[in-house]
Amino acid sequence: MRRYATWIRRLPIRLLLVLALVGVSGLAALTNGFDLFFRLTYTLVLVLAASFLWSRLSVMGLQAQVEGGMARSQVGQTISERITVSNLVPLPKFFLEVQQLSDLPSRQTGRVVNLAARGSQSWYNDIVCWQRGRYTLGPIRVVSGDPFGLFLREVLVGTTHTLVVYPATVPLPRFNMSPAELPGEGRHRRRTQFLTPNAAGIRQYVHGDSFNRIHWPSTARTGDLMVKEFELDPASDFWVILDLDRRVQAGHGQESTEEYGVTIAASIMQHYLELNRAVGLVAYGREYLALKPDRGGQQLVQALELLAVASAQGTTSLAELLASEGKRFGRYTTAIIVTASTEEHWVYEIQHVLRRGAQVAVVLLEPGTFGGRNHTLMTVSSLLAFGVPTYLVKQGERLEHALSVQGQQAARASAGSHGG
Repeated sequence: MRRYATWIRRLPIRLLLVLALVGVSGLAALTNGFDLFFRLTYTLVLVLAASFLWSRLSVMGLQAQVEGGMARSQVGQTISERITVSNLVPLPKFFLEVQQLSDLPSRQTGRVVNLAARGSQSWYNDIVCWQRGRYTLGPIRVVSGDPFGLFLREVLVGTTHTLVVYPATVPLPRFNMSPAELPGEGRHRRRTQFLTPNAAGIRQYVHGDSFNRIHWPSTARTGDLMVKEFELDPASDFWVILDLDRRVQAGHGQESTEEYGVTIAASIMQHYLELNRAVGLVAYGREYLALKPDRGGQQLVQALELLAVASAQGTTSLAELLASEGKRFGRYTTAIIVTASTEEHWVYEIQHVLRRGAQVAVVLLEPGTFGGRNHTLMTVSSLLAFGVPTYLVKQGERLEHALSVQGQQAARASAGSHGG
């Protein structure tokens, strides 16, 4: 009975009224025997039957196609898709409400179209990517009905595809640590498959080696194909450590420490990769994210793929993260920590990282400006006491300025003025 009650509640009010009118007129016809009531009953039944048939035929033989959609985008960008709805049957269709289904946070508007017999109609749908993540676009929902609005019919046509929205990045032209604060250059060299100015030696050719690496003098001398080996420039590895502990986050939506942290991590990685440095990523969120240091555009794409779905739902504190991942940070490495935590435990854990010979810098999101209750005074003072370069980021502040020499000096001044 409950199922039938739910089904009745879903019926349009107009249909319920017509059904009630059919019942009343039919009962009156049977009771009084008047022809008028019989004719009214027959007319209403015919209207119901014709409307039901109309609603079913209006959504038959439909086809939808989406062209020009992208699989990858970035926060702030707009995607333009061309949607085509076709009528495959020799009957015209009127007042079709067409909308592409999506779990994107931005509002998706629909359109009302009329289709001629075996006709089609196309239009462009602009999608603004406001929030990073992985989303599903499609299928196309088509809703139609009869002229009296008694019956509504909905069908899903077309296919679905996935859209990954990368986090926004900002240029950081002045995020260059001085060698005294952020050294990392060393004499060690590593073999690489990339072509670099540093030739390390020769070896025998193996399947997959590029022909432009063949060393012809050695090939002529030995009689075997010999190729050149190359080494990376003697430069340190950079690790970006993103704190996704849910207990230290503040703010909501785009104006939250989570979104600021993800944008900062992506921007720092982009900055150093553009300088041809090897950069890696570590984050403990809903899932464990780790990307070994490497160079090139592909490394940035992989980092953005991970950061697009990163979520600050982790239960691992920054101190625990540094303790468990500390083996990664030794000589010739630089760790850049992005966090909103003001706890003292991770600050003292940095000492162990420094003892291993690694260099450390901290980008500290000030939770008090995001609606949180914690303050960063003691944290900044402790970091500066350890000689750790620190950048303080506030809500609404331009990241290009906060992550600059001026921003670092402002953090020092803030700690100094409160200390005085």
